[in-house]
Amino acid sequence: MAAFSPLLDVLADVPDPRRAEGKLYKLPYVLLFSILAIVSGCNSYRGIVTFIDVHRHRLNAAFSLKWRRAPAHTAIRYILQGLDPAAVEAAFRRHAASLQAAAGTAGQGSIALDGKTLRGSFDNFHDRAAAQVLGAFATDTALVLAHVDIAEKSNEIPAARALLAELGLAAGAIVTLDALHCQKNCSKSLPQPASL
Repeated sequence: MAAFSPLLDVLADVPDPRRAEGKLYKLPYVLLFSILAIVSGCNSYRGIVTFIDVHRHRLNAAFSLKWRRAPAHTAIRYILQGLDPAAVEAAFRRHAASLQAAAGTAGQGSIALDGKTLRGSFDNFHDRAAAQVLGAFATDTALVLAHVDIAEKSNEIPAARALLAELGLAAGAIVTLDALHCQKNCSKSLPQPASL
């Protein structure tokens, strides 16, 4: 399916955590089908398998595959948990950048940075607080450009500085942040317009 070709190309760059032998299901397709399952409302490994199983004939026809059955939920879990998060984030950033460039707004426009606490990510047994991420959202194209983890003993401020540096925004880009970032040191680290 031509619409998914750019995403499949980007997903092909994600290192496969499995051994070389016995790879019945190619990683880019497992990742793409997992994404489609999650977007359609599945929230478990078994849900992903059910999605693939229900739509297997259509997926086979659309992507020229010959899957006889969906992967087991344990295989999906092993694959997804074995992925390198940095490699997956880099792949999604490349894909978002290509979509942003196709829209003609790469490096410009307005970017909204906002931190979120991931529901259900706390671990009382290991005394670990809920995970927090800071996301960059392009408001003109409605694309999530990047995510970065917020350190457990920190807040959004250093994460925002790092994320803005990684995004490499052009001068004149509008960046919106929470009131937490209204500090002198924060405003000095943000990209400044060419002329005031």
